[in-house]
Amino acid sequence: MIQKWLPMLCAGMLMVACSKKEGDAAAPAEAAPAMTAEAPAAPAAAETLTVTKEIVLPIAPAALWAKVGDFNGLNTWHPAIAKSEIVSGTNNEVGAHRKLTLADGAVVVEELAARDDAGHSLAYTIVESPLPVTDYRSTLSVAAEGEGSKLTWSGTFKPAAGVEPAKATEIIGGIYQAGIDTLAKPAGG
Repeated sequence: MIQKWLPMLCAGMLMVACSKKEGDAAAPAEAAPAMTAEAPAAPAAAETLTVTKEIVLPIAPAALWAKVGDFNGLNTWHPAIAKSEIVSGTNNEVGAHRKLTLADGAVVVEELAARDDAGHSLAYTIVESPLPVTDYRSTLSVAAEGEGSKLTWSGTFKPAAGVEPAKATEIIGGIYQAGIDTLAKPAGG
């Protein structure tokens, strides 16, 4: 499944996810609707969706946090990220903005919203992105689990206009899973 989504992300899957469905015909021109006394219905608010991915790894929490807790280090362990750079603020300080360049050249800008080094967690929001979601907030945390660590990567978001909730959930879940799968490899990313 990851092999299906990661290449699509890197090759512009986001444009496909947000474009019209294959086979949709153009709507014929229609006359303007007659005036009515009723106000048009307000569009339904998109529901907030949640995706959570977890993995237990045979590595000490401090060592795993050193790898995944660097806000500007996502490119060192996520296969879809070609480059990460801090474009505003200071790395690992709340308010910092990182610019992620994907393998296909697409750009995502994220803001560090919270950070707790002692608790091994951070939260970030998307400022600018081609992803088909809005109101995105993600949390990455590391906790002791047996003789290793449990990494939890979760996010809440709303699907962008015209995007099915299942599609948005599948895309975000695929992004998280690709990073987790890389960390699970013997070399640890």
